[in-house]
Amino acid sequence: MKNLEPIKFISEKIEIIYNKPPLLEKKPECPDGFIWAGENFQIIENLAEWKDFTRRGRMARNMSLEHRTRAASRGSLGVGRFYFRVKVNGGRIFDLYYDRAVKSADERKGEWFLHQELGEEIP
Repeated sequence: MKNLEPIKFISEKIEIIYNKPPLLEKKPECPDGFIWAGENFQIIENLAEWKDFTRRGRMARNMSLEHRTRAASRGSLGVGRFYFRVKVNGGRIFDLYYDRAVKSADERKGEWFLHQELGEEIP
């Protein structure tokens, strides 16, 4: 794969499109598309994916070291992000992620974000 570098930091909520919803909502697969700023993007290729179960803020301090180490490898309730680097129709490349964080007792589902747009590294 060619070297990519961020060309635009976005960090905005997006609406995800699945042709068939994932079995486990809190452990999503790469979506089939997304809607951002009123525009519909069809994902044509999943270039990479990774997980980050790092506990942030107060969540990093509310657990013993042993449990925190275990949770960092497999996640814990409401903690973690699932990242996807995707190519969309038209050839643009984006990083997007699902944040599993619980917002409140009424909003227990996570949210999807468009993190950044990437382009080819210029030598």
